Amino acid sequence: MPVTNPWLAGPSPTERLPRDRLEERILNLLSTHNMCVLATTGPGGALATPVRYFHLGFTVMFTAAAGTPKLRNIAADPRVSLGIFAPLVGQASSRGAQIFGTARVLTPGDADYAEHWPAVRWQSDHVERSRDLDDPPHGPLVVVPAERIVYTEHWLRRDGYAPRQFWKR
Repeated sequence: MPVTNPWLAGPSPTERLPRDRLEERILNLLSTHNMCVLATTGPGGALATPVRYFHLGFTVMFTAAAGTPKLRNIAADPRVSLGIFAPLVGQASSRGAQIFGTARVLTPGDADYAEHWPAVRWQSDHVERSRDLDDPPHGPLVVVPAERIVYTEHWLRRDGYAPRQFWKR
């Protein structure tokens, strides 16, 4: 029987990518997607929430309405995980990242807000909702600097690298 991707057969390689190449692949994933699943834990237990994200380097951020369950959970325990993944059509296309970090909720009065806010693409939401582009939103911005990333890409096996790679700040 013909095999589409023979390099997927057998044991996975264990070789680590050089850090600069791993970072390039992670940034490519972050730049080519805009949805992730945010995992939080709070008094009511675990919560997994799909959110649209933006990023500055290895810092992922998203907007949230005040008082939402995800913000209540972050207030109770700021340790979060974000899952970002590319569409899967088979083992060879498996590509994604688990990002672990400590979330900070910023509001317009916080010093770091002005540093992160320009990366948020709020204009398209305003156009879609017929809101005035001269009136930007001023809600909370959740910022998650990555402390650790588990990056998975099975295509790496083709070049002799482990499909699961590990990055730490």
